[in-house]
Amino acid sequence: MATINTLARPYAKAAFEHASAAGGLDAWSGMLALAAAAVQDEAFAARMRNPGLTEERKADDLLMVCEGHVDDAFGNFVRTLSEHDRLPLIPVIAELYEQHKAEHDRSVAVEVESAFELSDDQQKTLATALSKRLDRTVTPHVTINPALIGGVLIRAGDLVIDGSVRGKLDKLAEALKS
Repeated sequence: MATINTLARPYAKAAFEHASAAGGLDAWSGMLALAAAAVQDEAFAARMRNPGLTEERKADDLLMVCEGHVDDAFGNFVRTLSEHDRLPLIPVIAELYEQHKAEHDRSVAVEVESAFELSDDQQKTLATALSKRLDRTVTPHVTINPALIGGVLIRAGDLVIDGSVRGKLDKLAEALKS
């Protein structure tokens, strides 16, 4: 995976810089997401692995799938990727692009696991507290995990905040073993 990220990183950065300069960050986000979805489709991916297809044809096929939803600059980007046999990297490029965009927007998506359903007010309170702590706009994505027993487990990039009962019980058990 590190190699894939290494290969995708310069393309994601170039896409972000172009989109930022052109004032099209959201448009490029959408185009990359669409192209990534197409590349990840099993039937399309199988076609792309066909050794009889030229790189130019692969780019044309992808652009045909995305027709009406991409601009000329994005078409050139796809052709460049295809010339260097990098079309399979589009999902990773899209992910890295979104990281650049989030950094630019000073926002972060936060994964929140909760033992119970959180009300809208609880989610807003949590998002506000996390925004202050992380100095970013926080978008929480809440999932329910009854195994936590109570509380929440929060993941924001490398930051993990375990406020769950399960986490506290695990720490207690570890302390008792020592």
